[in-house]
Amino acid sequence: MGKTEATGEQPKKSIRGRREFLRTIGMTAGLVGAAMLGIVPVVKGWVKRQRPPGALAEKDFLASCIKCGQCVQVCPVESIKLTDIDDGFGVGTPYIEPRDQACDFSCDGLQCVLACPTGALTHHINYSHQSNMAVAVIANPAKCLAIKGEGFKGLARGADFGGLLRFDEIDRWNPLPLNEQEFDVEVCDLCVRTCPIEIRIAQCDAGNPPAGDPDQCPPEAAIRLVETGEVDGRKTFAPEILAGCVGCGVCEMICPVEPAVIVMDSSLRGEPIKVHGGGGGHA
Repeated sequence: MGKTEATGEQPKKSIRGRREFLRTIGMTAGLVGAAMLGIVPVVKGWVKRQRPPGALAEKDFLASCIKCGQCVQVCPVESIKLTDIDDGFGVGTPYIEPRDQACDFSCDGLQCVLACPTGALTHHINYSHQSNMAVAVIANPAKCLAIKGEGFKGLARGADFGGLLRFDEIDRWNPLPLNEQEFDVEVCDLCVRTCPIEIRIAQCDAGNPPAGDPDQCPPEAAIRLVETGEVDGRKTFAPEILAGCVGCGVCEMICPVEPAVIVMDSSLRGEPIKVHGGGGGHA
């Protein structure tokens, strides 16, 4: 049955129909697979991105962001990038890679927040200390120069590093290449002295709040060094992350050792910050 009497072969129409059916199944499977590539990274949490200041909780952020890139265009240090296809549904959304270029709040008014047309970067914050981008974690304490009682002299990240950072005492308005700024400190404290929150606190304590606006004064400190003892006659210190940390990533970017002692953990964004460190670990 189903074969021609002369050749015993199946009719050509039947063979063609079967091929088209298999092709349709293959295409459907491919489309479903491609769709799942978008769903799985989000659902499984494989992709952890540090978002710009004011970003909503991740699911709400992904639902609200229209991938317009306005935040990218206004960032003075060009810290905000757009994700690629590896992020699934998150492709085209803004993120920050702090080791390469942290957000140093060079724009006092949070320009990325002001530029966002949808509120994916919530318009309910106005100042740097109100943001919550990540949680700083002391991930590699054994690498820390301060814990070893050592200082640092030279370019923090070397001559080839292209990151920018604002140094108010040099230029109030324009961020400067980090590879042009040399440090010479007896005990390495670069993570503290370049922290935007700590800089603002120091300015406010001196009676000079940023832009003359006392509302820009952070209510809590973000990081400090705690004396821990001595090594070969040298005092040793350990970084301690405090409740005022907003996860901007400057401490990760500036750290002169590899890998960086402090890293940003964006998966903890939105959780209350626990004071940790001071002894080489974290809470």
